[in-house]
Amino acid sequence: MSFKWLKRYMPRGIYARAALILLLPVVVVQLVVSVVFVKRHFEEVSHQMSQAAAREVRLVLASIESAPRRSDITETSAAVATPLAMTVTPLSESALDEPHQRAWYDFSGIVITDRLGNAVPEVEVVDLSNDRRVRLVLDTTMGAVEVSFDRRRVSAAAPHQLFVNMLFFSVLVTLIAFIFLRNQLRPIKRLARAADAFGRGRVMPYSPSGATELRAAGAAFVDMRNRIERQIETRTLMLSGVSHDLRTPLTRMKLSLSMLDDDERIPMERDVEDMQRMIDAFLSFAKGDSEDEPQDTDPIALVRTLVEDAQRGGQPVTLVECEGAGEMPLRVMAIRRALDNLVSNAVRYGTRAEVSVLLTDTFLRFRVEDDGPGIAEDDYADAQRPFTRLDSARNQDKGSGVGLGLAIATDIARAHGGVLRLGRSEQLGGLRADIVIGR
Repeated sequence: MSFKWLKRYMPRGIYARAALILLLPVVVVQLVVSVVFVKRHFEEVSHQMSQAAAREVRLVLASIESAPRRSDITETSAAVATPLAMTVTPLSESALDEPHQRAWYDFSGIVITDRLGNAVPEVEVVDLSNDRRVRLVLDTTMGAVEVSFDRRRVSAAAPHQLFVNMLFFSVLVTLIAFIFLRNQLRPIKRLARAADAFGRGRVMPYSPSGATELRAAGAAFVDMRNRIERQIETRTLMLSGVSHDLRTPLTRMKLSLSMLDDDERIPMERDVEDMQRMIDAFLSFAKGDSEDEPQDTDPIALVRTLVEDAQRGGQPVTLVECEGAGEMPLRVMAIRRALDNLVSNAVRYGTRAEVSVLLTDTFLRFRVEDDGPGIAEDDYADAQRPFTRLDSARNQDKGSGVGLGLAIATDIARAHGGVLRLGRSEQLGGLRADIVIGR
């Protein structure tokens, strides 16, 4: 039997699921105990007590019918009714038309009404509206007669106390269990927040706590985070050293080339400059987001500054849209590098670029569009891989890249817990690159 359909109705959060696991057995036990108690105790006890009361009513009924006149009913029946703690009162015939009465919550009253009616056919009305007294209207040979006696003779006293006590202590124990459950789940939430922050490029202070299994999971996370940080630091230091070592021979080559004639020097200097750009791009990719820490930043002001700097550099870049207001934690240098790469790609493969930024309560979006040839949809994933150059999709007549521009932007977006999305620009017809970061 498959229970997959049930998953749609189950809570998603661990706190809600744990609460359901806690409450479901309590509710089931309450229902089972209630049903068993009502069936085995209320009904059987009320049945036996009603049978005994019915026999006493029949004795009183016999004494009533032995009275010589209707006016002597009370006096004649007193010899039997008084020892049985019952009162007998003659009534008018209209009292026989009254309906049975009981409170809506008086479940034992159903049994009492049924048993008294079956055991004493003369009983026409059973009035249980008073919790302390039972009032019966009998159709005797002497006319309508009322017989009343204490309610405790046909049902247990205060039968609702069991349900009240059961409900009260169940709620009390459940509240205590909820407090304990919240304390047990708090370390899981702290671990989730620390892992989420680390995925967004932030290091949140975290120390393992809670149960033994949770401490083991927390310690494993801390060890993993330390290993990743050491790996990133080692990679950056190694590539920084490689870049430094390569800059020295490149500088010597430039000095040597300056002694040559122009016909030989210019092409070789172009190759040296290409090598220099490749080293800078490779080092920028290796650094990733490790060079600065997240800080509260106004993304709109950051984009305005970037566009102004690009315009001063002679690039055809326009800021077309700025929506939203506020700040959010960003690695300023890393985000600026990612946007610089997207803008550089846009103006390299197109004639102009448009930049926009959208800040909402749930996400931040940077968008760069160009009017170039764009990239085929099937190549979006490949374009974001390091050292991938899609020569068939993008012009190469305006410069040559090393295939790291989109890879750097993708790496920085992921370090902020976001994503780089590529698509077709509806406004310019070229490539549209969006960096989307959740808040």
